[in-house]
Amino acid sequence: MSHDFSVRAPGRVNLIGEHTDYNRGLCLPIAIAAQTTASVRVLDDGPSRITSAQQDQPWVGSAAEAAPGRVSGWAAYAAGVLWALAEAGFDVPPLDVRLDSTVPLGAGLSSSASLEAAVAVAAVTASGRGLDDGLRTELVAACRRAESEVVGAPTGGLDQTAVLLAREGAAVLLDFDDGEPADVPTGFVEAGLDLLVVDTRVAHALTDGGYGSRREECERAAARLGLTSLRAAGLDDVARLDDDVLRRRATHVVTENDRVRAVVDALGARDWARVGTLFTASHASLRDDFEVSCPELDLVVDTALQAGALGARMTGGGFGGSAIALVPSERADAVRRAVDLAFVAAGLGTPGHLDGTPSRGAGLLT
Repeated sequence: MSHDFSVRAPGRVNLIGEHTDYNRGLCLPIAIAAQTTASVRVLDDGPSRITSAQQDQPWVGSAAEAAPGRVSGWAAYAAGVLWALAEAGFDVPPLDVRLDSTVPLGAGLSSSASLEAAVAVAAVTASGRGLDDGLRTELVAACRRAESEVVGAPTGGLDQTAVLLAREGAAVLLDFDDGEPADVPTGFVEAGLDLLVVDTRVAHALTDGGYGSRREECERAAARLGLTSLRAAGLDDVARLDDDVLRRRATHVVTENDRVRAVVDALGARDWARVGTLFTASHASLRDDFEVSCPELDLVVDTALQAGALGARMTGGGFGGSAIALVPSERADAVRRAVDLAFVAAGLGTPGHLDGTPSRGAGLLT
């Protein structure tokens, strides 16, 4: 291994299964083409240095100096991974890591997990380890620990798992109750379908209270039903809830888990119309029952459907961020144009467009 090498880690899009992870439910994310790249030099001695083309200040220090409470801002995500890997027993040499990213910040496409995974793959590659599935799973745990303990943002692990374990052309079926991740080929490319990703450029923030309140409402709903989580609930159980808000929140979670299973079946059957219908039903549930959409996300979904999409939905935590649309390839440009025109007509800024082709997880840049 040369002392100089480069790695990449993608962003991610969740095809379906929103706000189900912390309810021990099902999710179906993919990795996307947008990515964080890391140019890495292994140093003989001294502190590690991490710089980012998207940030003004570098971070310089040892893994111990990236412990919880000792680093903040963007560097907590990056350097925090070095601390978490050291805590897990990895012997990582001093590194000079130069980061750059095409994953937009605040778009709900997991720029943070992409950053974490790039540093994690750089670190273990520098230590001489080869990336196999077992090591990737260890890196998921380290990245989750960095985000939870160093950054202070509890994470269910969906983002890190998708970014590190995804395979090209496939989604990752995640079962947060007790299941192992499973590959689910999408077949989009072979079927002549494009998955469009539209960044509304309404920055979403999971720390503004909306996300936390939804999580708390789900916990209250499960407790009132005498369950440890809503994963164990059915619609008959949910109907017993006398609080309208809690009943609607629980309805979303139960039906969303059903929609994940149905999308997996529809992908297997190559029933693209069914996949699209389920995507759109997911958006309606997130908009009406879970109340995490926003006018800009609704505008993308409605416009894409009118312009020929088979289905469309917001993706990610909501309150802004991005939406996806499943579109016959020959209609892709028309859908993008229609969305842009709808934003102009509504007096909104121009949205961003990204390629949603299901891509491979983090690894060496080849």
